[in-house]
Amino acid sequence: MARRKKKPEPHVNHERWMVSYADFVTLLFALFVTLFAMSQTDKRKVEEVIASLRESFGYAKSSPMSKVNVLDSTELSQIPSITPPASGGPMTPQMPFSRNGRQQRHGDERDFRKAKASLEAYLIKNGVQDKVNLEINRRGLVVSLKEAGFFDSGSAEIKVSSYPLLAKIAESLSEYSNQIRVEGHTDNVPINTRTFPSNWELSTARATNIVRHLLTYYRFDAEKLSATGYAEFRAVADNGTPQGRSKNRRVDIVILSGDGEKSEPSTS
Repeated sequence: MARRKKKPEPHVNHERWMVSYADFVTLLFALFVTLFAMSQTDKRKVEEVIASLRESFGYAKSSPMSKVNVLDSTELSQIPSITPPASGGPMTPQMPFSRNGRQQRHGDERDFRKAKASLEAYLIKNGVQDKVNLEINRRGLVVSLKEAGFFDSGSAEIKVSSYPLLAKIAESLSEYSNQIRVEGHTDNVPINTRTFPSNWELSTARATNIVRHLLTYYRFDAEKLSATGYAEFRAVADNGTPQGRSKNRRVDIVILSGDGEKSEPSTS
């Protein structure tokens, strides 16, 4: 009987490690490519954001060919504060400057028309023209803040979402040293809660909160501001319709003209 031949031993491949090494190098390369791609920032978008911030703080736009210098120390010192002053109080009469750092002046009808046009353009650009109504009358420039844009129904707490719009309004009004009256209004639907027993309390609280907001975050002279509530008794539309009641629920910020200031109590 023939003996079975023994199978030769397989050849040992001493280069198998190269396969694993090649896979490792490929994965490492992919990792660094991914990290590199993530580190690349869209510089154009960054410059647009910086330009937008500069504009919101009141700086003039730079020319299209110029680049924004983020670390421009000469302009950092001019950035206005939107927090309360260190003393904890509002601007004093000895510091008549707007939030842009410019000297205040007493506004007249021409100034009011300019401010009105600027605010209207801002409202249209940002699609919020349904939240604010602007009017110039014998008393001065009237900026009507509609309830739906600034307050919840039956509440005097200012909506946080309305802060950017209030900032733009404050920026426009702070250019002038005129006296400002803030007037709260409601519709004729009665309210009777623990906080607001009637529309008198609600309208007055809303006006007072707007005044407090302006004094806390912007540079206004407290002696130039006043707050009052008229409840439903200064209607601008018919309270018999939902649309009319909606128009009547408002807070009017009135920057008074020279004639309007004559009716104000003296600060002396």
